[in-house]
Amino acid sequence: MSRIEWPTLALGAVIYAMFVGLTWFYASLPWPVLVIGGGVVVAWHGSFQHELIHGHPTRLAWFNRALGLPGLALFLPFDRYAALHIAHHRDDVLTDPLEDPETYYWTAASWTALPIWARAIVTASSCLAGRLVFGPVWMIARFLQAEVGRWRRNEPGVRRAWAWHLPVAGLILGWVWGICGIDPAHYALMFVLPGTSLLMIRSFAEHRAAPDADRRTATVEQAGLFGLLFLFNNLHAAHHERPGIPWYRLPRWYRGERERLLQKNGGLIYRGYAEVMKRYFLHHHDQIVHPYRP
Repeated sequence: MSRIEWPTLALGAVIYAMFVGLTWFYASLPWPVLVIGGGVVVAWHGSFQHELIHGHPTRLAWFNRALGLPGLALFLPFDRYAALHIAHHRDDVLTDPLEDPETYYWTAASWTALPIWARAIVTASSCLAGRLVFGPVWMIARFLQAEVGRWRRNEPGVRRAWAWHLPVAGLILGWVWGICGIDPAHYALMFVLPGTSLLMIRSFAEHRAAPDADRRTATVEQAGLFGLLFLFNNLHAAHHERPGIPWYRLPRWYRGERERLLQKNGGLIYRGYAEVMKRYFLHHHDQIVHPYRP
């Protein structure tokens, strides 16, 4: 029997409609509306792609993939996001700088090899204020540099992912620039970078190095509108244990399993993103060099 998760399909339609509306009416909208709306639509689309990676909203992998191929952030091919994120879900190597593609920790050797200016950026980005300001450009630049190396080495799936992504990104740019008249630099400043910053609020404190793998994944409760923007991925310990649960059912499942999950992750919980900001806006989340890797 087929399974169709209609709330996720409806969500995708809303996100793409928002994107079309914001870009079509770009010339008549004030820049604060564009920055807020553009950031929200790109971040929300990233959360939507995350759902697709985990097998939603249908059992048809090709259909789910087709929904996610239009990368509104432009720099990240959907197939590369999928491959890297599935690798991240190996909980036994979470936070490991050599094994976890989504970690922000460094090995001692890689940290020592960084030039002084790069160390300054990484150090600033270890607090939330720095992550929001410097993080998007730094992350995008590092990702693209790494992808060039993977392309040259012909690592499995990389060239195919970019071969699919570039024509689709060209169509998006054709709409944005050619039809709506939005300068690509303005699109980057009003859509891509704000959206990436919003997603970095979620990813900032969701993992922490620990000897016990079960204690490396946090939960942020009472997320408010951020919860909807992140499709309840703020309940990250729940998501890592049950990645197949669709976003709209995850809060209820979490409530039923809350005490067990908090006991399992050692009470690594934040009451909301206000607490995350209060604790880490100008303070480091953790040390930069991974504390448990020789």
